[in-house]
Amino acid sequence: MNTPIRIVLIAIIMSAILSGCGTTPNSNYYLLNSNASPTPIGLSPSLGVGPITIPDYLNRNSFIYTLGDNKLHIARFERWAEPLDTGIMRVIQLNLASLLNTQNVQSYPWSGSTRPEYGVEVSVLILDANDTQAKLTAEWHIYRPQSNETVMRRISELQQPMAEGAIAASDIEPAYSKLFFQLSELIAKAIAEDIKLYP
Repeated sequence: MNTPIRIVLIAIIMSAILSGCGTTPNSNYYLLNSNASPTPIGLSPSLGVGPITIPDYLNRNSFIYTLGDNKLHIARFERWAEPLDTGIMRVIQLNLASLLNTQNVQSYPWSGSTRPEYGVEVSVLILDANDTQAKLTAEWHIYRPQSNETVMRRISELQQPMAEGAIAASDIEPAYSKLFFQLSELIAKAIAEDIKLYP
Protein backbone atom coordinates (compact mmCIF):
# COMPACT_ATOMS: atom_id res chain seq x y z
CA MET A 1 0.00 0.00 0.00
CA ASN A 2 1.52 3.29 -1.02
CA THR A 3 2.07 6.06 1.46
CA PRO A 4 -0.70 8.52 0.40
CA ILE A 5 -3.43 5.86 0.63
CA ARG A 6 -2.15 4.71 4.00
CA ILE A 7 -2.20 8.28 5.32
CA VAL A 8 -5.79 8.73 4.15
CA LEU A 9 -6.90 5.47 5.81
CA ILE A 10 -5.18 6.38 9.06
CA ALA A 11 -6.86 9.79 9.01
CA ILE A 12 -10.30 8.20 8.46
CA ILE A 13 -9.78 5.69 11.28
CA MET A 14 -8.55 8.35 13.70
CA SER A 15 -11.48 10.60 12.82
CA ALA A 16 -13.93 7.78 13.57
CA ILE A 17 -12.23 7.02 16.89
CA LEU A 18 -12.21 10.66 17.96
CA SER A 19 -15.83 11.22 16.99
CA GLY A 20 -16.82 8.16 19.03
CA CYS A 21 -14.89 9.40 22.03
CA GLY A 22 -16.52 12.81 21.73
CA THR A 23 -20.05 11.42 22.10
CA THR A 24 -21.47 11.89 25.61
CA PRO A 25 -24.69 10.36 26.93
CA ASN A 26 -27.73 12.60 27.17
CA SER A 27 -28.56 13.87 30.65
CA ASN A 28 -31.79 12.72 32.30
CA TYR A 29 -33.86 15.33 34.12
CA TYR A 30 -36.21 14.69 37.05
CA LEU A 31 -38.84 16.58 39.03
CA LEU A 32 -40.04 15.88 42.55
CA ASN A 33 -43.71 14.90 42.45
CA SER A 34 -46.62 15.52 44.77
CA ASN A 35 -48.31 12.32 45.95
CA ALA A 36 -51.37 14.14 47.23
CA SER A 37 -54.91 13.90 45.90
CA PRO A 38 -57.66 14.94 45.37
CA THR A 39 -57.62 18.49 44.00
CA PRO A 40 -58.52 20.92 46.82
CA ILE A 41 -61.78 22.86 46.62
CA GLY A 42 -61.67 24.91 49.84
CA LEU A 43 -60.02 28.25 50.59
CA SER A 44 -59.26 27.85 54.29
CA PRO A 45 -56.85 27.79 55.98
CA SER A 46 -54.58 30.19 54.12
CA LEU A 47 -51.04 28.82 53.97
CA GLY A 48 -47.63 30.22 53.16
CA VAL A 49 -44.71 27.90 52.44
CA GLY A 50 -41.10 28.96 52.71
CA PRO A 51 -38.36 29.69 52.98
CA ILE A 52 -36.95 26.24 52.24
CA THR A 53 -33.26 25.75 52.98
CA ILE A 54 -31.00 22.87 51.96
CA PRO A 55 -27.36 22.02 52.78
CA ASP A 56 -24.78 23.58 50.47
CA TYR A 57 -23.65 20.20 49.15
CA LEU A 58 -27.16 19.55 47.80
CA ASN A 59 -27.33 22.93 46.09
CA ARG A 60 -26.46 21.58 42.65
CA ASN A 61 -28.28 20.22 39.61
CA SER A 62 -26.69 16.77 39.73
CA PHE A 63 -28.03 13.98 41.93
CA ILE A 64 -25.78 13.31 44.90
CA TYR A 65 -26.10 10.24 47.11
CA THR A 66 -24.10 7.75 49.19
CA LEU A 67 -22.23 4.85 47.61
CA GLY A 68 -20.71 2.61 50.28
CA ASP A 69 -18.26 3.59 53.03
CA ASN A 70 -20.03 6.94 53.46
CA LYS A 71 -18.67 8.26 50.15
CA LEU A 72 -20.82 10.74 48.28
CA HIS A 73 -21.39 10.06 44.59
CA ILE A 74 -22.27 12.83 42.13
CA ALA A 75 -24.24 11.45 39.19
CA ARG A 76 -22.94 12.95 35.95
CA PHE A 77 -26.03 12.54 33.81
CA GLU A 78 -28.91 12.45 36.35
CA ARG A 79 -30.05 15.98 37.10
CA TRP A 80 -32.84 17.93 38.73
CA ALA A 81 -34.92 19.91 36.23
CA GLU A 82 -35.26 22.79 38.72
CA PRO A 83 -33.33 23.99 41.78
CA LEU A 84 -33.88 21.41 44.50
CA ASP A 85 -35.13 23.91 47.09
CA THR A 86 -37.66 25.22 44.55
CA GLY A 87 -38.89 21.69 43.88
CA ILE A 88 -39.24 20.96 47.59
CA MET A 89 -41.29 24.13 48.09
CA ARG A 90 -43.51 23.24 45.13
CA VAL A 91 -44.35 19.70 46.29
CA ILE A 92 -44.92 20.75 49.91
CA GLN A 93 -47.34 23.42 48.68
CA LEU A 94 -49.23 20.90 46.55
CA ASN A 95 -49.25 18.29 49.31
CA LEU A 96 -50.50 20.69 52.00
CA ALA A 97 -53.12 22.14 49.67
CA SER A 98 -54.57 18.67 49.14
CA LEU A 99 -54.17 17.41 52.71
CA LEU A 100 -55.83 20.51 54.19
CA ASN A 101 -58.27 20.98 51.29
CA THR A 102 -57.30 24.56 50.51
CA GLN A 103 -56.38 26.41 47.34
CA ASN A 104 -55.27 29.40 49.39
CA VAL A 105 -51.53 28.63 49.32
CA GLN A 106 -48.70 31.01 48.49
CA SER A 107 -44.92 30.95 48.32
CA TYR A 108 -42.52 32.90 50.49
CA PRO A 109 -41.98 35.84 50.47
CA TRP A 110 -45.46 37.30 50.77
CA SER A 111 -46.50 40.91 51.23
CA GLY A 112 -47.72 42.34 54.52
CA SER A 113 -51.23 42.74 53.16
CA THR A 114 -51.51 39.06 52.15
CA ARG A 115 -50.01 37.35 55.18
CA PRO A 116 -51.43 33.81 55.48
CA GLU A 117 -52.92 32.31 58.62
CA TYR A 118 -50.11 29.75 58.79
CA GLY A 119 -46.52 29.94 57.61
CA VAL A 120 -44.37 26.84 57.15
CA GLU A 121 -40.57 26.99 57.14
CA VAL A 122 -38.53 23.87 56.35
CA SER A 123 -34.79 23.38 56.78
CA VAL A 124 -33.51 20.16 55.22
CA LEU A 125 -30.67 18.82 57.38
CA ILE A 126 -30.13 15.45 55.65
CA LEU A 127 -31.42 14.21 52.29
CA ASP A 128 -29.65 11.09 51.12
CA ALA A 129 -30.12 7.66 49.60
CA ASN A 130 -28.13 4.44 49.57
CA ASP A 131 -28.78 0.87 48.41
CA THR A 132 -31.20 0.17 51.27
CA GLN A 133 -33.11 3.37 52.07
CA ALA A 134 -33.65 7.04 51.39
CA LYS A 135 -33.51 9.34 54.39
CA LEU A 136 -34.82 12.81 55.17
CA THR A 137 -34.09 14.75 58.34
CA ALA A 138 -35.75 18.15 58.44
CA GLU A 139 -36.51 20.88 60.93
CA TRP A 140 -39.94 22.39 60.35
CA HIS A 141 -41.55 25.41 61.89
CA ILE A 142 -45.23 26.34 61.76
CA TYR A 143 -46.09 29.88 62.82
CA ARG A 144 -48.68 32.61 62.43
CA PRO A 145 -47.21 35.32 60.17
CA GLN A 146 -49.75 37.89 61.34
CA SER A 147 -48.47 37.72 64.94
CA ASN A 148 -45.17 35.86 64.39
CA GLU A 149 -46.33 33.34 67.01
CA THR A 150 -44.85 29.83 66.83
CA VAL A 151 -47.39 27.02 66.57
CA MET A 152 -44.95 24.12 66.48
CA ARG A 153 -41.26 23.47 65.82
CA ARG A 154 -39.96 19.95 65.33
CA ILE A 155 -37.11 17.92 63.82
CA SER A 156 -38.37 14.83 61.98
CA GLU A 157 -36.34 11.86 60.75
CA LEU A 158 -38.04 9.90 57.96
CA GLN A 159 -37.02 6.84 55.95
CA GLN A 160 -38.21 5.26 52.72
CA PRO A 161 -37.08 1.75 51.64
CA MET A 162 -35.22 1.51 48.33
CA ALA A 163 -35.55 -1.31 45.81
CA GLU A 164 -33.22 -4.24 46.43
CA GLY A 165 -29.93 -4.25 44.56
CA ALA A 166 -27.52 -1.54 43.52
CA ILE A 167 -28.88 1.97 43.84
CA ALA A 168 -30.11 3.57 40.61
CA ALA A 169 -30.42 7.31 40.25
CA SER A 170 -33.86 6.86 38.68
CA ASP A 171 -35.11 5.37 41.98
CA ILE A 172 -34.10 8.42 43.99
CA GLU A 173 -36.76 10.89 42.81
CA PRO A 174 -39.75 8.63 43.71
CA ALA A 175 -38.22 7.90 47.12
CA TYR A 176 -37.58 11.58 47.84
CA SER A 177 -41.10 12.50 46.69
CA LYS A 178 -42.55 9.99 49.16
CA LEU A 179 -40.37 11.36 51.96
CA PHE A 180 -41.60 14.90 51.38
CA PHE A 181 -45.17 13.64 51.35
CA GLN A 182 -44.57 12.02 54.76
CA LEU A 183 -43.18 15.33 56.00
CA SER A 184 -46.19 17.18 54.56
CA GLU A 185 -48.52 14.80 56.42
CA LEU A 186 -46.84 15.66 59.74
CA ILE A 187 -47.11 19.38 59.03
CA ALA A 188 -50.74 19.12 57.89
CA LYS A 189 -51.68 17.14 61.01
CA ALA A 190 -50.15 19.80 63.26
CA ILE A 191 -52.00 22.59 61.45
CA ALA A 192 -55.30 20.67 61.54
CA GLU A 193 -54.95 20.11 65.30
CA ASP A 194 -54.22 23.81 65.84
CA ILE A 195 -57.32 24.75 63.84
CA LYS A 196 -59.41 22.56 66.16
CA LEU A 197 -57.94 24.29 69.20
CA TYR A 198 -58.29 27.79 67.74
CA PRO A 199 -61.10 27.63 65.17
